[in-house]
Amino acid sequence: MFANTQWHMHGSIDLFEEDLAATEETRTVANKKRALLFFCPDVTDASTLKRVQQFTDHGYSVTVFGFRRQRYNSSYQPPWPHVPLGLTSDGRYGQRLSALLRAIPTILANRHLLKDASVFYARNIDQLLLAMLARIVAFSRAPLTYEVLDIPPILMRRGLVPGLIRAIERLCLRRTRMLVLSSPGFHRNFYDAVQHYRGEWFLLENKLHPSISRRAAALAPGGRRRPWVVGYFGLIRGEETFDLMTRLAERLQGRVLFKFRGVLTTVDSKKFDAVLRRCPNIVYGGPYLPHQDLEELYGDVDFAWALDLEHADHNSRWLMPCRFYEAGYFGVPCLAVRGFEVGTALEKHDIGWTFETPLEESLVRFFEQLTPEAYDHVRARLGAAPASMFVAGEDVARLCAMLR
Repeated sequence: MFANTQWHMHGSIDLFEEDLAATEETRTVANKKRALLFFCPDVTDASTLKRVQQFTDHGYSVTVFGFRRQRYNSSYQPPWPHVPLGLTSDGRYGQRLSALLRAIPTILANRHLLKDASVFYARNIDQLLLAMLARIVAFSRAPLTYEVLDIPPILMRRGLVPGLIRAIERLCLRRTRMLVLSSPGFHRNFYDAVQHYRGEWFLLENKLHPSISRRAAALAPGGRRRPWVVGYFGLIRGEETFDLMTRLAERLQGRVLFKFRGVLTTVDSKKFDAVLRRCPNIVYGGPYLPHQDLEELYGDVDFAWALDLEHADHNSRWLMPCRFYEAGYFGVPCLAVRGFEVGTALEKHDIGWTFETPLEESLVRFFEQLTPEAYDHVRARLGAAPASMFVAGEDVARLCAMLR
């Protein structure tokens, strides 16, 4: 009897170990099935950090194939696995093409990471091409997702080269499982109207990660006395935008103070420095850490500048900028152009102000006539808005479910 019992115990242990091994094998397979390869233009960019964290939060094992750009936060060392692809620069398409070609050997050298991917996720057309190459090299059937945060100016130009790039993007879109866009304006005005894309697409706005915290005081009515303080945080770009702000500063000395934080991209640094010396009501506080310093930045201003005039006939008109979500979350109303996508959102919810052309005269008149009571009314409406308007939640969960 005892011998027989001993046999059953050993048999049970063997079966248990087999079940455990099978469970572990299933778990390993499941993990492989949830491996996401993220191809991005800048591993230090705030939107990259946010997206990687979101995918990680929803159960993906993420490896980033990414370039770097010399912006704020450029010394950041990612804690997640990443494969460096080199350096690129904003707007320098020749340099970006060269960097793209130099990245190909790196892709080939990391074939072992490619074969287990369950999703290839690419941000912008450069990375889409690399992700397609990686998928081919790995003989992978994993779906490819294409995310777009901006419409590059070259895609809106006429001529042989812009037409060729649009054709390449259309060809890639046919082999893409899903298109992810940060603004409905991109789909309505470009991917539907210009690229005639009829595939599946998903709206994933530039909302904040839920880990960003704020004090309750940040949402209290301002009640600030003049001068009013306008904050411009992030990538400082657009000569026309900066020229408008300079003229406003000159006309509104004593009434308005403009605070800049971030890095210059398409604004000339010598011109910027000259304006700082000439206009005492324009100040620059240097770069910042977007995932750490937001509360401090927005806690010190009355308005967020969201008038982007760099590409007013296309990208600037269609996008929903990060500062709409950042400022909204911290209870700071935005200033925007009427008729632009962000301006329409502000007017729909009555949580900011929009301006018609001529913008300079409209803005001067606004600041000359604005009362603390009128300001506090709009700020109170913004403070009453649901956090889900500015903070990512179920939208990311839905995307991850679709990717699986």
